[in-house]
Amino acid sequence: MQVHKYDVVIVGAGGAGMRAAIEAGQRSRTAVLTKIYPTRSHTGAAQGGMCAALANVEEDNWEWHTFDTIKGGDYLVDQDAAEVMAKEAIDAVLDLEKMGLPFNRTPEGRIDQRRFGGHTRDHGKSPVRRACYAADRTGHMILQTLYQNCVKHNVEFYNEYYVLDLIMTEVDGVRRPSGVVSYDLASGEIHVFQAKSIVFASGGCGKIFKTTSNAHTLTGDGMAIALRSGLPLEDMEFVQFHPTGLAGLGILVSEAARGEGGILRNSEGERFMERYAPTIKDLAPRDIVARSMANEVREGRGCGPNKDYVLLDLTHLEPAHIDAKLPDITEFARTYLGVEPYTEPVPVFPTAHYAMGGIPTNIEAEVFRNSEETIPGLYAAGEVACVSVHGSNRLGTNSLLDINVFGRRAGIQAAQYAATAEFLPIPDDATERTEALLELMRSGHGEEKVGVLRKELQDVMDADMQVFRTAKTIHSALDKIAELEDRYTRIAIQDQGKRFNLDLLEAVELGFLLELAKVMAVAALHREESRGGHFREDFPDRDDENFMKHSMAYLDPEAETDSVAGIRLETKPVIFTRYEPMERKY
Repeated sequence: MQVHKYDVVIVGAGGAGMRAAIEAGQRSRTAVLTKIYPTRSHTGAAQGGMCAALANVEEDNWEWHTFDTIKGGDYLVDQDAAEVMAKEAIDAVLDLEKMGLPFNRTPEGRIDQRRFGGHTRDHGKSPVRRACYAADRTGHMILQTLYQNCVKHNVEFYNEYYVLDLIMTEVDGVRRPSGVVSYDLASGEIHVFQAKSIVFASGGCGKIFKTTSNAHTLTGDGMAIALRSGLPLEDMEFVQFHPTGLAGLGILVSEAARGEGGILRNSEGERFMERYAPTIKDLAPRDIVARSMANEVREGRGCGPNKDYVLLDLTHLEPAHIDAKLPDITEFARTYLGVEPYTEPVPVFPTAHYAMGGIPTNIEAEVFRNSEETIPGLYAAGEVACVSVHGSNRLGTNSLLDINVFGRRAGIQAAQYAATAEFLPIPDDATERTEALLELMRSGHGEEKVGVLRKELQDVMDADMQVFRTAKTIHSALDKIAELEDRYTRIAIQDQGKRFNLDLLEAVELGFLLELAKVMAVAALHREESRGGHFREDFPDRDDENFMKHSMAYLDPEAETDSVAGIRLETKPVIFTRYEPMERKY
């Protein structure tokens, strides 16, 4: 066992992790542990923009942005978090500009802005241009800019170090974080990183689903590690299905395409969003657009030989405009579907995109031990976290904003805590759980294959836990997950080597996916209402009286929730400041 000591250890090198590292690295000795090379992180796949009420193109203010975020999240948003994010959005964009990010510009030289779904002026009266962007490569530009600035501030990176466990040390009867256990992919060795502060910024869990815009690395590691360490996960039933994934593939076509004037059409050529959201049409929040598209297909107005997708029409836009504003996504359509967007509409259908739930935090990025107490020295930011700034449905461009605002806060808080804290002792058995897990994977002689089980999990989650859900489909998913968990105990991997053993790591990741899918399904079964990204056809209405609260799921071997063993559900109140729930019309 090799032990490294740092003031701050950050798990994950995406946007949130590197934004935290920039702040922590200027104040303390900081290490970043990442599964992949930092500039390959999934933040780089974000296309459309990062919103802020700069008012560079038309009138705007942070209060309208706050309201849109809360209403877009179907009022499950913690309103103090939404206010912080909207207020700090302006400085977050300007900070990136000063770091060197090449935003698109207006003729006057200001940062240009465009429309995005759910963002409005005057509390919902009409769309507003709020998204700051760098063509349709905004996430890529943010990732490169943050990495360059991390290098500038001498942040130490440990690339291809898989964090597999959180070390907790008991102090005065209370368990507190003292480090993490990681697996070095290059050598197969176990490394312990002792730290005064730990920040989880390890991303989402989209690979639970088959049709997803998420990279293969997004297996919910941070969420599952927190869950296994006795911490809760908040609002895991809420998953966003982005309306415009390339049909059959899930590869993302940015909302920017609709922000620049793209129109969704059914098999009859109708602009059907005029029926579902007459005010802002194709720029309604993502959950509404995704359900509308799925409904068009279900009612027989889908396109193609199997009538299983709708069309995104860009043909009325000037080719020069498409090339300037949407170069990457139009190339995706040509490469993957053989469609020329200048002259042909692009086949699209909803794809699993973003987890609104995750490790619960407050606005300072401090992780909750339960619904009331936070844990000193433990922080989370980005998609792995749930500060509940997104509620039950995230607005487009709020994710790139979230990682910058709360990543920055996490880095500052972690460094400030480390400045006065002492290193906690690492228990003698700190690596036992990880070593036992890896040995179990290596020594398995069963007949089950990791790839087969993963595919069956993704297939059932696509079939039973996607845009529409019922108690029947959720129970079907839970039954399949239980079967897969049993079969998982009999897996075998081919590669028995130590160096670059991806077979071994994929087996571990499958365990994470199964655990998170189970939590997601149990929370969805318990929430007997429809809200944001969670739509129960057997309970189609929002129920503020019984479900205006966050779900908190714990691993508990002795618990049984809705006939599912091992999961305990509790709740946490939603924080209100100024906006009372109202009907969600667009």
